Amino acid sequence: MVLGDARTGKLAANLTGFGRLLRRAGLPVDSARISLAQQALALVDIGQKRDVEAALRAVLVSRQEDQQVFADLFEAYFRNPEIAKQLMAQLLPQAKAENKPPARSARAQEALHVPKPQAPPPRQDEKIELDAAMSASDQARLRHADFNQLSASEFKLIERLVREIPLRLPTVAARRRRLGAQGDRLHWPQLMQFAARHDGDFLALPMSKRRPTELPLLALIDVSGSMERYARLMLSFLHQATKHHDPGIFTFGTELTDLSDAFNESDTDEMLVKANAAIADFGGGTQLGHALQSIRQRHRNLIIGNRTLVLLITDGLDTGNHETLAHELGWLTRQARATVWLNPLLRYDSYQPLAGGAQVLDRHVDKMLAIHNLEHLSMLATALAKLMRQIR
Repeated sequence: MVLGDARTGKLAANLTGFGRLLRRAGLPVDSARISLAQQALALVDIGQKRDVEAALRAVLVSRQEDQQVFADLFEAYFRNPEIAKQLMAQLLPQAKAENKPPARSARAQEALHVPKPQAPPPRQDEKIELDAAMSASDQARLRHADFNQLSASEFKLIERLVREIPLRLPTVAARRRRLGAQGDRLHWPQLMQFAARHDGDFLALPMSKRRPTELPLLALIDVSGSMERYARLMLSFLHQATKHHDPGIFTFGTELTDLSDAFNESDTDEMLVKANAAIADFGGGTQLGHALQSIRQRHRNLIIGNRTLVLLITDGLDTGNHETLAHELGWLTRQARATVWLNPLLRYDSYQPLAGGAQVLDRHVDKMLAIHNLEHLSMLATALAKLMRQIR
């Protein structure tokens, strides 16, 4: 069957509607992918449903966790032409069928459901918090839900909530000193001033102690395909949690990307837009060794005299050279105050670092912590403070 231009007739409108449905389910479908889908359909026989599904799946799905969602929505959308009209016109809260529909994933059910329009709620002070209508069990479920298993609407809520989690960095004694009742040295300037005002006499000995200062922070965030959701949430979390500091924030996949300019934005949404434009290897492989090599060669000034706290945010599924990774991690751990591996795969109780890159990380880092849900992310500051006390 010879097809004409896929952008003409009803096919283009149906394809655009299907793309919008996928976006509601959380799939990253944009105009570029829709254009690619139109080109793909021009190469297959649209009279063969399986060929159409395979063509659309190839260009519209890039994550393993979205495969089942795509299959459910494709069956629902293209089973009956009237369903598409009902969904896009939003005339019915749910597409009706004579037979009981097959079980679908939660994200597909949510995308197919069109809520009835409601009157706008009364204006009130905006505050991001868990919906008060949720039961205690709903709130507990969200706090313990894996970020990678959330529906599209739940993920948006969690993305706002992580911005409110504080991160108090551990402190160390700086070289500069200040007056202190429990000091360990005489504060000579204060002593001389006191003596000058009292003809060389003094009634007490002013003491000084070292001024506490927060540890410098260096964070490296994995933006490979398996870390996509965790990376976005950790960027949002670190942007707000470190807004009063000057952290070094980098992402890595197959190359290293400096996000200093993006983190200068005061608004987190604007930061994410700039970060998305700056990261060229999003959704690719993971080569932490190459990224650490770039840190050593071009940004070693960020590792300040055995004082820097380094956060490695990755699942450890490294595709690079493991010898290079071991060499660079050895250098990093010798220079840094502490190196912490934030691993989302710790959501599995029986997790063991069996992959080659994960084994190298496990041998070199000071601590491995979980960051796969709100509960663990909110306990991060406490865990870091405990680690610093152990290292001292």
